[in-house]
Amino acid sequence: MTTASLPAPAPRRAPGFFEALAPGGRRMLFLLAMVAVCLLFAFPVLWLGLTSLRPGYAVFYVHRGTDFTLENFHEVLGQQVVLKAMWNSFAISTLATILSLGVTVTSGYMLSRFKGPIPNTWFSLIYVFRCVPYVSWVLPLYFVTRALGIFDTYWGLLLPHVAVHVCFFSWIMKGFFDGIDPSMEYAAMIDGCSRWGAFWRVAMPAAIPGLTALAILCWLYTWNEFLFALILTAHETPILTVVMAQFVHELGMEWHLMSATAVLSLGPALLVTVFGQKYVIRGLKV
Repeated sequence: MTTASLPAPAPRRAPGFFEALAPGGRRMLFLLAMVAVCLLFAFPVLWLGLTSLRPGYAVFYVHRGTDFTLENFHEVLGQQVVLKAMWNSFAISTLATILSLGVTVTSGYMLSRFKGPIPNTWFSLIYVFRCVPYVSWVLPLYFVTRALGIFDTYWGLLLPHVAVHVCFFSWIMKGFFDGIDPSMEYAAMIDGCSRWGAFWRVAMPAAIPGLTALAILCWLYTWNEFLFALILTAHETPILTVVMAQFVHELGMEWHLMSATAVLSLGPALLVTVFGQKYVIRGLKV
């Protein structure tokens, strides 16, 4: 074979920017990118915290001066409506989570384990309602709660939240039960357990990580919700997210008081997120 018959060597591709970097340089670049992303998300929260500690005359100059005060929190906590709104938000979030779990756990188990016209019809209903933006529910819900006499009450807020949770979290719970081998339930039923007993003694203990993750997500969703609280409540059942918006009035915006109220609302959500993060991650891996 002559040299002329040999195939021409393929042209070498120039190394890219990341390929040209040394391993240490890549790690440093990755760390810088992560720090930039963290600062991007943390900056609004830090600015909010600084605004809550500044007096009213200095909120537009948060980055200047050293005048910090706790008077904003004292003034906010001195308002009875804020304290009542914090309690209402906590109570409704907790009750909505409990009621939603009671429905979504059994709903997800039915969708996972049973086949037939009833599960298929139920799946079609929650699919259709989930495809409809829940913003479009607000006006009909307003007239329904007025007609039933539950407007501006706990039930008037709980039922819409439970309805939204059932439409969305039933799918998630179905995925959790799909990941659990049903053979253990069949073995329990062979040993004398009923279907209900196999559900409580076998399926439920295995689904506890997913159930915990679902409870945390339900609670956070209800705690941060604004639209239902704005339309379906008035003066009898104030909610913290709505009370926070009431610092905007015809005379201007009380940024310092609004920021202090926002920091107070971040506290419970932050605690639930920090202490429940591992359960959420573990549950989503099920």
